[in-house]
This record gives sequence, structure tokens and C-alpha cells, in this order.
Amino acid sequence: MKITKVSEAPVKETPHKVDTRPVYDTESAQAVHIRLEPGERLKPHITPVDVFFYILEGTPNVHIGDEQETVQADWVIESPKDIVHYLSNTSEKPARILVVKAPRPTRQTKLL
Repeated sequence: MKITKVSEAPVKETPHKVDTRPVYDTESAQAVHIRLEPGERLKPHITPVDVFFYILEGTPNVHIGDEQETVQADWVIESPKDIVHYLSNTSEKPARILVVKAPRPTRQTKLL
């Protein structure tokens, strides 16, 4: 059994410059915990695989293609592959999101 305590997982340096912690990485899928402080956001990007966002805490904004929605804890949002998407936090409280990519990408994410 492998157990990962998110708060102790190392922060991965990314072009997004936010708290990003890989918590699961196998050939079949990847999961990353993201913490967005008030005013932070990811850069718009395109992933080569399907992604879903599980909102753990807060009320972040999810931007997928031309759509934008403010979401809340316990919501799951799907983002199909090859579509521009990003997360932002315009609230006054931190947001925590679990991002799952399946299958595991074999090509790089394209930043815009």
C-alpha cells in the first residue's frame, strides 16, 4: 500500500508558479493537487488527454473553451482533451483542486 500525505508531497516547479503537488503517477493516470491562493491562476493551456477537476475546497473559476463557471467543493468538472482550459481564484479564500489526467499524457501540455 502506498499512502501520500498531500501536505508533505513536494511542490513541483511549473510555469504556472502555483502550489502544484503530484500525488499519483502511473502509466494509466496522473493526479495533481493544486492550491490556488486568492488572485492566483493557471496559465491557459491544452492537454493531450482528458482531464477532470475535483474541487476539494473553495470556489475557484474553471475556464474550458469559451465557458467559465464558478464552482464549489464536491463538484467534478470534465475537460476534454485538446481544449484550452485553466483555473483561477478570484475569491478571498484559498481553493484546492485535485486534477486527474487519464490516460497519463505521453505528450507535453501546450501552454498558450
